[in-house]
Amino acid sequence: MSMTDHPAERPANPRFSSGPCAKRPGWALEALGDAPLGRSHRAKAGKSKLAEAIDLTREVLQVPADYRIGIVPASDTGAMEMAMWSLLGARGVDVLAWESFGSGWVTDVVKQLRLDDVRVLEAGYGEIVDLSTPDFSRDVIFTWNGTTSGVRVPDADFIPADREGLTICDATSAAFAQDLDFAKLDVVTFSWQKVLGGEAAHGMLILSPRAVERLENHTPAWPMPKIFRLTKGGKLIEGVFRGETINTPSMLCVEDYLDALKWAQELGGLRGLIARADANAGTIADWVARTDWVDFLAADPAIRSNTSVCLKIVDPRVTALDADAQAAFAKAMVQALEKEGVALDIGAYRDAPSGFRIWCGATVEATDVAALLPWLDWAFAVELERIGKAA
Repeated sequence: MSMTDHPAERPANPRFSSGPCAKRPGWALEALGDAPLGRSHRAKAGKSKLAEAIDLTREVLQVPADYRIGIVPASDTGAMEMAMWSLLGARGVDVLAWESFGSGWVTDVVKQLRLDDVRVLEAGYGEIVDLSTPDFSRDVIFTWNGTTSGVRVPDADFIPADREGLTICDATSAAFAQDLDFAKLDVVTFSWQKVLGGEAAHGMLILSPRAVERLENHTPAWPMPKIFRLTKGGKLIEGVFRGETINTPSMLCVEDYLDALKWAQELGGLRGLIARADANAGTIADWVARTDWVDFLAADPAIRSNTSVCLKIVDPRVTALDADAQAAFAKAMVQALEKEGVALDIGAYRDAPSGFRIWCGATVEATDVAALLPWLDWAFAVELERIGKAA
């Protein structure tokens, strides 16, 4: 068979987007039939659903009993902004960035909050900062898993248990797929539309007792928008962490999140979710090992993501092209795969190096990942032939 012949099998579900991510296997709109639509979220039915979402989050993610969990507006971004605007300013801050979202937090701290004592520790796409360099007598902000670079921290061992500052962790593409060491994390944020394939616009904010203490003893120097306010009269607004949300949530989205959490329970909880993501990423790793035209963006296996798997083209016939031509080559492959209906939304993030980003979270089936890989080989061969670079 010619390399440009179509592979025999196709993914049953071509959705490999890194957010919003694929719905759980078997999902259907009928799963949302119990949503209390047209009702106040402050009525008994709505409050019960919101409290259940918090309780199941704690159970599946294995969040310590003394940590608060709140549902907040504006997805992971809203949760991170709420944390930074509410907590920062009491100490100096180290901001770690190795991809676009981490760089966004740098911009907010430096240009929007305009804090005086800020250190920015940065690394390029596919790399990670030297984790021995953050100063934990200061507050430290970092992403656990760089969604746009395919890089994650290997573990939380770099964070001391006796730290003086707070650790603020954007965990949106890590939660439910990687082990988060909550004892080392004071703030954890994520959104529903990542590993569990939930709907967008709602964020989760998890606070340690140390973070709560900071909230109750530190008054920021700037005006605080209502949508960010977590304290009143110097005390935590506990209702936010019982499901009494600051703004009106979508009860349809809440129902969808509950459906995903219950599916996670059926898989065996966190361990089952991690196992599925690891298996999916492992399938790609095996293919990369035997395929000479492609490699991981992250060279070090210890820091490679098992969710947002980022790949680059390394074939010399392509790397000899200028940067624009390389980007066009990868884009043409992505478009060909989408036209065939076998892979949707797998192009690299707009700010990242050209290549591919394949979501491997738990809602993706291993059989679909395996079926996708021959199509990547096919698209590469077709594009080489088109530009006249075939061997």
